[in-house]
Amino acid sequence: MIIGAGEVGYNLAMKLSKEGHDVVVIDHDPEKVRHIDETLDVKSLLGKGSSPGVLKEAGIEEAEMVIAVTDSDEINMVVCLIAGTQSKIPKRIARIRNLEYTRETQIFDEQHLDIDLCINPEMETAKTIVRLIENPGSADFAEFADGKVELLGVKIEEDSYVVGKKLRELREVRDLFPDLKVLIVAISRDDRIVIPHGDETIFAGDILYAVVDRHSIRNVLVYLRKKEEPVKRVFIAGGSHIAFEVARQLQDSGITVRMIEKDSTRCERMAESLEKVLVLQGEITDQRLLREEGIEDADFFVSASDDEDANILASLLAKRLGARKTITFVRHLHYLPVLPTIGIDAVVSPRLSAIGRIMHYIRRGKILSVATLKEEDAEVIETVALDTSDIVNRPIKELKFPKGAIIGAVVRGGEVIIPGGNDIILPDDRVVIFALQSAIPKVEKTLMVKLEYF
Repeated sequence: MIIGAGEVGYNLAMKLSKEGHDVVVIDHDPEKVRHIDETLDVKSLLGKGSSPGVLKEAGIEEAEMVIAVTDSDEINMVVCLIAGTQSKIPKRIARIRNLEYTRETQIFDEQHLDIDLCINPEMETAKTIVRLIENPGSADFAEFADGKVELLGVKIEEDSYVVGKKLRELREVRDLFPDLKVLIVAISRDDRIVIPHGDETIFAGDILYAVVDRHSIRNVLVYLRKKEEPVKRVFIAGGSHIAFEVARQLQDSGITVRMIEKDSTRCERMAESLEKVLVLQGEITDQRLLREEGIEDADFFVSASDDEDANILASLLAKRLGARKTITFVRHLHYLPVLPTIGIDAVVSPRLSAIGRIMHYIRRGKILSVATLKEEDAEVIETVALDTSDIVNRPIKELKFPKGAIIGAVVRGGEVIIPGGNDIILPDDRVVIFALQSAIPKVEKTLMVKLEYF
């Protein structure tokens, strides 16, 4: 049961419906409910999600999971509270955006609201932006196994050494970097993600997705791209919660950070809280201001205001004025496939962050984390290999692993293994799997312990 048919609720309903789940969506907006009726194969109900009567009418007694993702933190908490008092529901999830709530974690524990997962997509997005800045050659990023394994999306430029080479030729990288632990698991090209074969040719503009041991990241980026200069100067456009959190995390990193925000009250508040950040009042698309502040010397321009159209325009402007890299924050997922094609280096969305965290609780088997990529065309799943699942105690080449999925890494006793066909997965290994959307149900079945659900 999904409460709230906004961007997150709608896309979750679509994703779960495609995978064969029975989904009920509740929203008080007639237009949103009508849109769901016309486009999705799910049950929809018009009404207030915080109403016990509406929840009962929607069949809350039979629900296995309640996901509250309205725009109101308070409504989301009330929904989970009602779900806990009216019915024994195994999982309750709420989107909580207000930092004052998320700091008071005790209110969500079993003795109080008893919410299994509180999602703050903005905070997750800020973390992603900071990691993209820390690894300037990457266009996408996710981490697994407590940071030991990372997924990098690397855009291939025209002057890259690997342009025109076949994927199997990249194995020579091991001669240059003998300790390198990396596996290219997918290529994004022409708005499609494919799991490539050895004879696949790499073209400029491709985004290569590589599963990498964290100690190999810099060597991988050097190999796939020309050497990146250290990041010294970052511009942050906007005074949103995300922008503030990015500036807060960067201010002690030795990077010079400038922020631009048009609202004077926000400027004063941020200047008081960010002692090592220069906060400027002005429009984020003001060319004169950007030039005066030296935008041509910026290593990164992060547009993270609350206006996503202004973010796109500001990033394009900053790029034209000389900024080396741009990161653009958008809320609507339909922007994601378009922006990289017009010159924006990286796009981040809290919607994808929220969906990925929620899918963690929906996947079968013992799932530790899920990252969603490219408008949900693919997922990276981190799981624990359980002793009765189909992937353990046999060489990987003998596994009947679904087409459209690939095992990218195995973590055993703190050691990262990039597996080959002769490697064997053992019980309790952490396994990182890249899977196209079409393969996910079969991957779940392969991972699942018999009779275990959730």
